[in-house]
Amino acid sequence: MSATVESAKPPQKGFFGHPAALGPLFFTEFWERVSYYGMRAILLYFMYSKLSEGGLGLDPTLAKSLMSIYGAAVFMSSVLGGWLADRIFGSRRAVFIGGVLIMFGHIALSFPSGVGALYTSMLLITVGTGLLKPNISNMVGGLYDEKDRRRDAGFSIFYMSTNAGAVVAPLLVGTLGQSVGYHVGFSVAAIGMFIALVFYVLGRSRLGDVGNAPSNPLTPDERGKVFGRIGVGVAIVVVLGVVVVLAGWFTVDLVINVISALGIILPTAYFVTMIRSKQVTAVERSRVIAYIPLFIASLFFWLIEEQGSVVLADYAANRTDLHIGNFTLLASWFQTLNPGFIVVLAPLFALLWTKLGSRQPSTPVKFSIGLGMAGLSYLLMVLPAALYGPDAKVSPFWLLGSFLIVILGELCLSPVGLSATTRLAPKAFGAQMLSLWFLSDAAAQGISAQIVPFATPQTEIPYFGIVGGVTVVLAIGLLFLAPAISRKMQGVD
Repeated sequence: MSATVESAKPPQKGFFGHPAALGPLFFTEFWERVSYYGMRAILLYFMYSKLSEGGLGLDPTLAKSLMSIYGAAVFMSSVLGGWLADRIFGSRRAVFIGGVLIMFGHIALSFPSGVGALYTSMLLITVGTGLLKPNISNMVGGLYDEKDRRRDAGFSIFYMSTNAGAVVAPLLVGTLGQSVGYHVGFSVAAIGMFIALVFYVLGRSRLGDVGNAPSNPLTPDERGKVFGRIGVGVAIVVVLGVVVVLAGWFTVDLVINVISALGIILPTAYFVTMIRSKQVTAVERSRVIAYIPLFIASLFFWLIEEQGSVVLADYAANRTDLHIGNFTLLASWFQTLNPGFIVVLAPLFALLWTKLGSRQPSTPVKFSIGLGMAGLSYLLMVLPAALYGPDAKVSPFWLLGSFLIVILGELCLSPVGLSATTRLAPKAFGAQMLSLWFLSDAAAQGISAQIVPFATPQTEIPYFGIVGGVTVVLAIGLLFLAPAISRKMQGVD
């Protein structure tokens, strides 16, 4: 029996000193991110560009809210993806199904079919990403034992694949989308997702049994009850939807507000469920409680970071001087700054954590540093408006500086957060705990959808000042709480 168990493990060497299966997962993530971030690099401009320019002609304020709420829905769907993997599919199959849905979502935008194609694409990519994102990260965690000191470094390497893809995406899809046509850009995004699926299928043999089966499969007795409840839930949603439509209450604003509310309700319900679950041991429960302040810190971090493709993308197009001598920049290219800095700096951070070993800062301290840097990145953006006023076109170096500061924070928080999530997760909630991590991003973007309409040239100073200042204060508070949080983590730090 021991030989069988051993043979099911993935090879522990083969990818720069890490498990061999990290390679195919790395390249799958890379191409999936090329498709996703390529689409996001041009989506805002596509929505509010005039019909004569190949866009949809939506109101810019509505377009910014839709961008944020789309991001919230994408990460919120990770709850469904995590549950399906834990109870029915297993992570491996969930990733494949999700990739196929994402590809068809990009294909829907490849044709000039109006607002209907936009919403169809959003639905397909939302569900597909919910299946793919938490489960591919969960499989990376499954490559390492709980005490393996390579774990944080492995997640940093994997995280670099995300950002390497995101560097290529705006330069490829953004350039084609803004220079040739938006639908050409979306077609390239679909091709990127197809390549990701090819890498994934070819590399699955290196995974051993990682992600091959659900971690907490439904029993025969549970299946009837669970599917019955799902059927009732779907019926209730359909009835409510029909009532809302017939009553004339259905609007885009209503959808935005509902998704924003769900961004707060879902993670709250998840925490309550895990803390009260009989499948969670006392030690696991303590770790879940310790995770709550980390979750809140992550929420406020992503609130700022994700506005890089909304508020700062709009800033790049309308408040930034895009001319450097005789060379003209495209606004979508600024989306390469965030991932570009990560590609350069992530190996250095991975090396730093490896070299420091047991002397490295605790997870809560790393979170505090990351959160503080995010706040400072927004406080920096107060200066251009204060110095030059709301009407002047300002140097692109202001955006460059803001992106650099937030990325220094991201490298302290995001890959470390992924690693901590897999270590703090109760056994019965493995993939679902990864879903909870992504729900911090969903909650952040749900809140962002409510506040981004206030980000205008005339309100830049209070907008950047309040959001950045509150975040810095929270970072200082988390730093003081770090020792207590570490004790609650019960040896996982």
